[in-house]
Amino acid sequence: MNKQKVMEIEQRTLNAARFIVENNSTIRKTAKKLGYSKSTVHTDLTKNLPLCNKDLFKQVQLVIDTNKQERALRGGLALKNKYLLLKQEK
Repeated sequence: MNKQKVMEIEQRTLNAARFIVENNSTIRKTAKKLGYSKSTVHTDLTKNLPLCNKDLFKQVQLVIDTNKQERALRGGLALKNKYLLLKQEK
């Protein structure tokens, strides 16, 4: 891989990491906002970021871990709201 391509990947990785930390964002929201696929953002954050910036990687991991813990709650609330709406329509 040429040096310019490596620099582009590193910059993309750092941009995604900063966005997640600053906005307490999910990987999906970050990918949508930055115009990349979810898989690309996830790979950048889990494989490339530790090589670029270990401190930022730790911060990102905290946000991702929090999002994983809240994921079940958000899903449960969404399902509850769905059935409340269906019940109201009847």
